Amino acid sequence: MEQKLEKMDAFFDARVEGYEEHMLSDIDAAPDFYRETMHNLPKVPGMHVLDLGCGTGLELEGVFQAVPDAEVTGIDVSQKMLGKLHAHFANMGKRVTLVWGDYLEHDFGVERYDTVLSVESLHHFAPETKQQLYWKLHLCLKPGGVFLNTDYIAKDEAEQAAAFDAYARLSDGKPAGYFHFDTPLTVENECRLLREAGFQNVRCVWRKDATAILLAQKEEA
Repeated sequence: MEQKLEKMDAFFDARVEGYEEHMLSDIDAAPDFYRETMHNLPKVPGMHVLDLGCGTGLELEGVFQAVPDAEVTGIDVSQKMLGKLHAHFANMGKRVTLVWGDYLEHDFGVERYDTVLSVESLHHFAPETKQQLYWKLHLCLKPGGVFLNTDYIAKDEAEQAAAFDAYARLSDGKPAGYFHFDTPLTVENECRLLREAGFQNVRCVWRKDATAILLAQKEEA
């Protein structure tokens, strides 16, 4: 039976109730990669964090444990996911600003953030789309700032190519990311795109099963 594709926002809106259980229980190495993401998170008092594809805010628990006075801007295409995040953090006195929208289209500004964070969100897009996004992220980070990307990755070029071929057969010409479908890149290709976007000190700091954590730093002033 041919797989039916769902638009990205509709996919996540329809799954908001079971999302956290799925993320923590059904994805290989989830407890490990959430812990290791926070281990690699810069701990700067009062730091400004941009969270791409923040969902219900699973990773924000760790952010505020590490830096209680952090200021977080979270952006997501799912209004229902953001609603659940808001309900959880609204009475905790945390500084959280939520943006309902497509982070590919959003203007992040110039040198506004100390850290950009993304957990299991960017593995739906083509290299050229990621390239444009990474340029914007490099621009929005302060000098010395860090982009920390925890994501599903392809084990090799063959797996990467197979994912994009499968998407092309199903998507009726819509760009990768329009529908919910996994199109992961290899670690090597992700690192190349980050370097081409201007990041320095790009490296894979952790990898297990099909998840890797990439750290990319903007040059100091």
